[in-house]
Amino acid sequence: MIPRSPVTTALQTLLTTLTGKPVGVRTVPINPATGKPYPPPYTLLYPLDHTSDDGTIADRHRAAVSDYQATFVSGPREGQADSRGTDEQAQWLADRARKVIERPADGSPGYAHPLTIPGVNCWRREAREAGGTSDAGDAIITSVIRYRLFLEEQPTG
Repeated sequence: MIPRSPVTTALQTLLTTLTGKPVGVRTVPINPATGKPYPPPYTLLYPLDHTSDDGTIADRHRAAVSDYQATFVSGPREGQADSRGTDEQAQWLADRARKVIERPADGSPGYAHPLTIPGVNCWRREAREAGGTSDAGDAIITSVIRYRLFLEEQPTG
């Protein structure tokens, strides 16, 4: 059976690398140096469904499908009064994060950016835009992508 936690950690790490901005799982990311939340822009990663049934009669739970929602948060610039989050900032984050499904430029198989999960191969990735929101009250603007990861245990020995 493929545990969920390492999959979440791997996707969080990949999104952090691709966007260059902090990613929090189910909560605003915390700066370890200060113990306080990072100011926007950042990403919120929400684990959704995780199915560990491969649909065969001989199912041994060696495959799984994990769904996630990534919310890319734009916001006011720190220390700048009257600044607001911008659609461009939210879309920039989403554009960077869409590279999760980017294929190698040379046409070789696989993905351009590794999703490293110990003992697990992610053989297929999907991403779809799920809209976004804006809240004029606090100047936050978001863009949303939902990911689906198709996983299988790697054979050992």
